[in-house]
Amino acid sequence: MKANWEKIEQNVGLLEVEIEEQKVAEALDKAFRKIVNRVNVPGFRKGKVPRKIFEARFGVESLYQDAIDILLPSAYSEAVDQTGIVPVDRPEVDVEQFGKGQPFKFKAKVTVKPEVKLGEYKGLDVPLADTEVTEEEINQELERLQQRHAELVVVDEGPAQMGDVTVIDFEGFENGVPFEGGKGERYSLELGSGSFIPGFEEQVVGLNIAEEKDINVTFPEDYHVENLAGKPVVFKVKLHEIKRKNLPALDDEFAKDISEFDTLDEYKQDLASKLKERKAKEAQSAREAALVDLAAANAEVDIPEVMIDTEVDNMLKEFENRIRMQGLTLDVYYQFSGQDEAALRAQLRPDASKRVRNNLVLEAIAKAENLEVTEQDIEEELNNLSKVYNRSADELRNLFASNGYLSTLKSDLEVRKAVKFLEDNSKQAA
Repeated sequence: MKANWEKIEQNVGLLEVEIEEQKVAEALDKAFRKIVNRVNVPGFRKGKVPRKIFEARFGVESLYQDAIDILLPSAYSEAVDQTGIVPVDRPEVDVEQFGKGQPFKFKAKVTVKPEVKLGEYKGLDVPLADTEVTEEEINQELERLQQRHAELVVVDEGPAQMGDVTVIDFEGFENGVPFEGGKGERYSLELGSGSFIPGFEEQVVGLNIAEEKDINVTFPEDYHVENLAGKPVVFKVKLHEIKRKNLPALDDEFAKDISEFDTLDEYKQDLASKLKERKAKEAQSAREAALVDLAAANAEVDIPEVMIDTEVDNMLKEFENRIRMQGLTLDVYYQFSGQDEAALRAQLRPDASKRVRNNLVLEAIAKAENLEVTEQDIEEELNNLSKVYNRSADELRNLFASNGYLSTLKSDLEVRKAVKFLEDNSKQAA
């Protein structure tokens, strides 16, 4: 096989490939064996038509498309390996020549991973954030623990207050006509959570049990349902239940209930120690991220839009998995947030662009500094993952290999080495 790569514009080039006649003949044989089982020729059982009779009746050209489909993927993959390019999108393929007794020639317009021109990345100066724990931070953590261990108590009388969990029926109307998706029965809504349209929850405050009320709100201008965006609507609401948080007292009994300590003072000392440890880890992570951002800002790289599009796809999947773990779906999220997929993608795009840029720069640093990932590095990572997933390292290796994930794992480890290099060679480390 002959393969030639020529750059024609920024991050885009032309891959010219020529496959020898023998490979074409083999592909035509495979195509015939595939097609012959689907054709009917009088005098022959299905699948038993001789090749010469098939070609005389249907023409050898009837095999060409299937033969191309058989030959092209492996030929393209081999040409990519031979030329050493790294495609980041599907190629635009143009078949120039294909026929019996001829070489197979095709051209592929390919978008490839961009080149990175590194700027300054050694001796970067990023200070470490303060890790001291204040009394206010300890008290804030105690308040969060209070909220987490609060008991929801049914309120028999009195108006709903901000912070209450209310059980309501609601139905929305626009110009007196009910609209789709605007109805719910015995829906649990925490007032102040911001999960409903702005202005809705505030108007539930003050309602008494069994009381009904018309709530007037206006949908946001960027609401994902086009015919409701920016429209004033009325929700008819009936309040069924009020549940109020009963916060436990911050005393020794509280400390005993949630920890192994006998007094609140002992628990606060332990809490301060854990908060300091957490702040230290967060400060270190923040410093590493800042070092990467600074190195990326100092570099020059022209990122193909398709790489950002792909990263947005990945981030959208990550987001969907996170909200699914909270019992939500994307459709429900869009309804509550007033966004649609296009708006969410636009929101994710700046972070996606930053992720792609940072990873490209880290890969370039790893290459410039010969930061190679060894077999021992991979083995150690598989051992760490085996503890997380409760599966043997060998089992994980086989699973990753079968899914083609080992190369991704190696790339992740390479990026981590580059981050550590930035840290080790920063001014603070020196």
